[in-house]
Amino acid sequence: MLQTLSDWFWWDRIWLPCNYTWDDLENSEGNGYVSPSQLYITIPLALFFMLLRFAFERVVATPVARAMGIKSKVRLKASVNPVLETYYISCSKHPSQTDVYGLAKKISRTPLQVEHWFRRRRNQDRPALMKKFQESCWRFTFYLGALVGGIAVLYDKPWFHDVWEVWVGYPKQEVLNSQYWYYVLELSFYWALLFSMASDVRRKDFMVQVVHHLATIFLLNFSWSVKYIRVGTLTLLVHDVSDILLEAAKMCSYADWKRACNFLFVLFAVVFIISRLIIFPFWIIYATVVYPLYYCPRFFLYYFFNMLMFVLQFLHIYWTYLIFRMVKKVITGNMSGDDRSDKEEEDSDESENQPLTNGDDKQCLVNGQRDG
Repeated sequence: MLQTLSDWFWWDRIWLPCNYTWDDLENSEGNGYVSPSQLYITIPLALFFMLLRFAFERVVATPVARAMGIKSKVRLKASVNPVLETYYISCSKHPSQTDVYGLAKKISRTPLQVEHWFRRRRNQDRPALMKKFQESCWRFTFYLGALVGGIAVLYDKPWFHDVWEVWVGYPKQEVLNSQYWYYVLELSFYWALLFSMASDVRRKDFMVQVVHHLATIFLLNFSWSVKYIRVGTLTLLVHDVSDILLEAAKMCSYADWKRACNFLFVLFAVVFIISRLIIFPFWIIYATVVYPLYYCPRFFLYYFFNMLMFVLQFLHIYWTYLIFRMVKKVITGNMSGDDRSDKEEEDSDESENQPLTNGDDKQCLVNGQRDG
């Protein structure tokens, strides 16, 4: 049954053009054959990347953070209060003013004390600055290594200088070991990013990030399986260039290096626009939409692959909108951290002199505005 489904899914007419079969793709040297099974190694490698990241964040990222002046901040914990905790979990993390007064009356405390309790409780759920820095340091290190490795793999390849060469000899193209490992390492990293999203810093574009990682993983898998490998290597290189600058800017932001952060972020914005809004759509996507038609008629993969490429491009446009918002903050002097993540609220000991405890009533108030 599984073999039948596999045969149907990988039917030649779906994925290959011009009456080619999978057997036709193996050339005389034997290094033109590709198979989805060659990428199975990326799953265990993704788990290895997660373990490597765990060690890297403690052995490398933490000392770097301290050298840049970042310290592990001790947060004041909200006092134990069943009434407020029940409201916080069941109703809202941001109570309306009406509910603040109602809660204060229930536990015989002042509204200011209740507001301070919620502020501290929200801060407890937010990721620490050190965790944010560790995450960015890890991504910066990988993207830098991937960019250097990608250039080393591609600099002497004809399609790196002339995008028409992407389709010369397709689909019977030679696949080098360097291309294979470039794919494997990048795909393993994106699997690791997807697996670790639950524990990473949760940002406002969380679902957009999920869509981006899934689209990237699908693109890499399918481009390998159907030998869109040359296009895939160019796409990876274009993405890594700007990602390095973004993570570097975030690291400087967390360290409160404002001038370096602003410079790197503006540089990132310029590189992002050039690479994602000019090079990617007008060179790479154009090469996948127009150039294949000179070599063979349209077939299913042509539409499927380009659909995924356009999904990535729509995400680039959305992130460009976020970038322009942050550039505006840089120009107006209001740049502070990653605009996609929650920021820690200022806290003080004022009006927290008395413990907020009252175990008599553990029910949530139902009046006032609810934020969910």
